[in-house]
Amino acid sequence: MPQKKITVGIVAGEASGDLLGSHLMTALKAARPDLKFVGIGGPRMKSAGMEVLFPMEKLAVLGYVDVLRHYLEIVGIRRKLRAYFLANRPDLFIAVDAPDFNLGLELALKQQGIPTIHYVSPSIWAWRGERIHKIKRAVTHMLALFPHESKIYQQAGVPVDYVGHPLADMLPEQPKRAEMRESMRIPLKARVFAFLPGSRQSEVKYLAHTYIETAKLILQRLPDARFLVPLVSRETRGIFEQALYDCDAQELPITMLFGHAQDAMIVADGVLVASGTATLEAALLKRPMVITYRMPALSWWLMKRKRYQPYAGLPNILCERFVVPELMQEDATPENLTQALLNLVNDKNAVAQLEQTFTELHLSLRQNTAQKAAAAILPYLPTT
Repeated sequence: MPQKKITVGIVAGEASGDLLGSHLMTALKAARPDLKFVGIGGPRMKSAGMEVLFPMEKLAVLGYVDVLRHYLEIVGIRRKLRAYFLANRPDLFIAVDAPDFNLGLELALKQQGIPTIHYVSPSIWAWRGERIHKIKRAVTHMLALFPHESKIYQQAGVPVDYVGHPLADMLPEQPKRAEMRESMRIPLKARVFAFLPGSRQSEVKYLAHTYIETAKLILQRLPDARFLVPLVSRETRGIFEQALYDCDAQELPITMLFGHAQDAMIVADGVLVASGTATLEAALLKRPMVITYRMPALSWWLMKRKRYQPYAGLPNILCERFVVPELMQEDATPENLTQALLNLVNDKNAVAQLEQTFTELHLSLRQNTAQKAAAAILPYLPTT
């Protein structure tokens, strides 16, 4: 007689969540081969065996203005997903980040007796701290990636486990830069910059022209410089190619990569990176970086009013000081970005200090995350 499948609903909203979700699914299936996953995810989660009900890209929008523009579509997806899960009740629901989408869904499912696990704490320590009240109503158990988050949930009476960050498990403590340059056919003495404009189409639209103009200015100061631009999809590549054309910059020594962001960062002397998970990747790869971001002016104004900390980038937040420069919104001019990048990469002492700081951060976040998260989730699954 075939074994009954235990169904786990799971939703991730962007590329970083797809990575987290796929590792968690693999760890859970290793302990419980009878699990079936269904919901929203990207290519990694699909490869791990997930049944995808809606494409993840529909949820990957940026800031208040873009959310408003796509509001009806996003709300429609959540309504259909809620109806699906209430008609086809999962034994457990896992929300991977995406709190603005997931918390409302979790609340509806928890009210119907379905346990809800939220994997990745919303940044309530950085802004919109009032969300803790909705989280308490919606979430059965929180899985936190950063050590300072647990205390917040313990004080609010929300069951929580600190599980570390999976990137700290995945990435080497000492990246092999020379070997990576050799495999990418990049001379050891070449000056290389990795430019990461984000994974969302909206992010690339807001940053592409600024990045290209920054590359032009760096090239004036370092004529032998070359640039690597990892892009996650055909759509984002198309946006960047159009920006090259608009800036009359097709002759720039820019190599666009399909993925391979970590490889690009490993070989780079300096990294220009959109604020987000990629900043943590750059830190764990021990690379000097400048963090930047642009979004609609109204979204930026609203976010600034709700922000508690002076930092936006994860490396600075986790180190609780400005260890790397942040140039956001109107400060993110090509001139400012160029000066900040060159100041950093040309200061050998600063680079050495960063490597030490980022090594300490790496060790604190290395917790065998997927297995820890799976161990916290397993008690909520029915036994067979």
